Amino acid sequence: MQPMVIMHRDDLHRGGFAGLRETRMVMHPGVWGAHREEHTHPGLGRFVYLADARFNPHGETHLHPHREIDVISLMVEGRIMHEGSLEHGEELRPFDVQVQRAGGEGFAHNEVNPDATLNRMIQMWVVPERPGEPASYRKYHVPDGQRLRIYGGPGGQQETFAARTVVEVARVSAGHSIGHDSDVLSYVVSGSGRAHGVEVREGHLLSDESLEFTARENCVLILVSERPGPGAESESAT
Repeated sequence: MQPMVIMHRDDLHRGGFAGLRETRMVMHPGVWGAHREEHTHPGLGRFVYLADARFNPHGETHLHPHREIDVISLMVEGRIMHEGSLEHGEELRPFDVQVQRAGGEGFAHNEVNPDATLNRMIQMWVVPERPGEPASYRKYHVPDGQRLRIYGGPGGQQETFAARTVVEVARVSAGHSIGHDSDVLSYVVSGSGRAHGVEVREGHLLSDESLEFTARENCVLILVSERPGPGAESESAT
């Protein structure tokens, strides 16, 4: 068994653009190339990017385009007003998740902090399995004490975009445990606990062949894994 790999947000470069500051935790070398930042994790499967961002008061990303990428945004603190070509005017509050598929059609978006306070959002990218998909938008809310799949899963279901790469968000109550029995990339968004007996806290990114996590206090975790079986492209062809 390979040892668990642990890295922490505060040990990485803090950068940003426009009206936000962010720490990029995951940057896949095949996507970012020479722009990949030092010591970032390469990701898992088609999961190629994770950034932990804080928007300045009344900060915004400014309108910008995407193509052939699925953009996942988890709101952690405060709120965001979503502007753009997909579902313009949506509001994100804590534990809301929006998933925007650019596909071949593409989309443009601007995420705006409408308040005079800092807020926090986690942004993730997954490369879709089939190119040329139409642009599409989905929104979820993660209930307290639940673990919700917000991306990936088998073909034929309508809850999420079908894919082998699976992204889940778990809100784990103090004293409760969650696990995963195959390769998993986990990000501790908030709270603290023990993973395989090791103390971890907000900002830790864990990579291991499995996960056994017990929350010391109320926690939010992002879990990225690869489900067995064919991908969405193969399933759609059968």
